[in-house]
Amino acid sequence: MNLAILPKVELHLHLDCSLSFKLVQRLRPHTTWEEYHQSFVAPPKCRDLADYIERAVSSVALMQTEENLRLVVEDLFEQLVADNIIYAEMRFAPLSHLSQGLSAEKVVQTVDEAVQACIDRTGVQAGIILCTLRNFSEEQSLETVKLVKKFQGTRVVGFDIAADEAGFPIDNHIKAFQYAREKGLNCTAHAGEARGADSVWETLEHFRPHRIGHGVRSVEDPKLLEYLKTHGVHLEVCPTSNVQTDIFETIREHNIDTLYNSGVSLSVNTDCRTISDVSLNSEYQLLQEIFGWVKGHFYRCNCEAVKHAFTSDKVKRKLEVELRKAYGGEAV
Repeated sequence: MNLAILPKVELHLHLDCSLSFKLVQRLRPHTTWEEYHQSFVAPPKCRDLADYIERAVSSVALMQTEENLRLVVEDLFEQLVADNIIYAEMRFAPLSHLSQGLSAEKVVQTVDEAVQACIDRTGVQAGIILCTLRNFSEEQSLETVKLVKKFQGTRVVGFDIAADEAGFPIDNHIKAFQYAREKGLNCTAHAGEARGADSVWETLEHFRPHRIGHGVRSVEDPKLLEYLKTHGVHLEVCPTSNVQTDIFETIREHNIDTLYNSGVSLSVNTDCRTISDVSLNSEYQLLQEIFGWVKGHFYRCNCEAVKHAFTSDKVKRKLEVELRKAYGGEAV
């Protein structure tokens, strides 16, 4: 099975953690391969999630001007094309890109316009998710979610909370997610990664997201798994990243196969292409080699991703047709 030629959908992808070596060299001349791997790429095993996301600092530092933001978007679309991705949702925290004088509105506008230009050029469909961060204040979270509302009708399609799940409580972000619900905004939320099933329950209760970023530790509570299935909550699973953040010792211990067989809705994603040094093609290859996944597994995951994507029914129908044609329409 030639995985590379199969069309794919990716829902969990951090724009600010996916800068290629070619782009970093352009933005920071004289960066060597060794320096790139030391500063931008995480080792196969980090101490924890906080250790893993420290590698984002170098990337974010390069994304403080309109030109650089545009180049980062263009670079990511090159990676999407190489993976034969037909729809992607990329996320980032706009308030992390203000150190050189850009306003939050200008940051979002710049990324939105760059994404639209890349869609027009490549044909890859895409949406943007704006993230608040666990360490942000209540005011920062509200500012971020209000940007989602302000940019409705553009390529901005949803709201998320990311960063160190174990290090910060949810208190500062409850009002932002309440605002999102009141305004009918699409929401996803990182949970069940650095903390266990209790984090997922807490997130579902207070944030009520449509999807959960990662969520793999939901397996620790059978009642939670049943809730996810009953309520159609989609898990955005990122296998290699979960091993690096030490949720699982090795990829063989990852529970994605268990989750899949439980009937929970899930998709396969890269998370941070640079930090994890992966592509979606390589993640598919890993699941094929380790768990024996076949075309039908990937077809179901992509169909579930489309079903839960933050896009229009018209786009979903088009994506479904393309997937059915390529995969033969048979899920495992």
